[in-house]
Amino acid sequence: MSQQIGDQSLADQAPSSTKRMYKCEYREVTEGVEVCVIPEYLPGNSDPEDQHFFFAYHVTITNHRQSPVQLLSRHWIIRNGMGVTEDVRGPGVVGEQPTVSPGQSFNYSSACPLSTSTGNMRGSFEMVDEDGQRFRVVIPLFFLNARSKATYLDS
Repeated sequence: MSQQIGDQSLADQAPSSTKRMYKCEYREVTEGVEVCVIPEYLPGNSDPEDQHFFFAYHVTITNHRQSPVQLLSRHWIIRNGMGVTEDVRGPGVVGEQPTVSPGQSFNYSSACPLSTSTGNMRGSFEMVDEDGQRFRVVIPLFFLNARSKATYLDS
């Protein structure tokens, strides 16, 4: 089973490489809102001998609609390499409930510790439009693998 998982800032945990521009590996568009996710293994924060594998994930939410949308809550389904699944729900992301204007994006990074070297995550964001209509935006299934590396735009 994984340790505490959620949308916490990586400022103190992520290497400086997380500030680089990534190529989107996993993308989904729901009702005009695009979610792009790039996972990254963090070997410096991991201890494989102790079955502790630490992954960052970088999320970009882009509003392709004609009006603003606000992210209200998140729901993550996290599965480790042994098939153990954990549900995580909470308000906003990284302490925010951002409003994203038409044509704009919101970016954040967070982390997920696992007890296995592989796993996956998927989920949804609950959003609300300017008319007060709530809707769910799909977070695409993405894979966590201690042997993979993120692909950068400048590579």
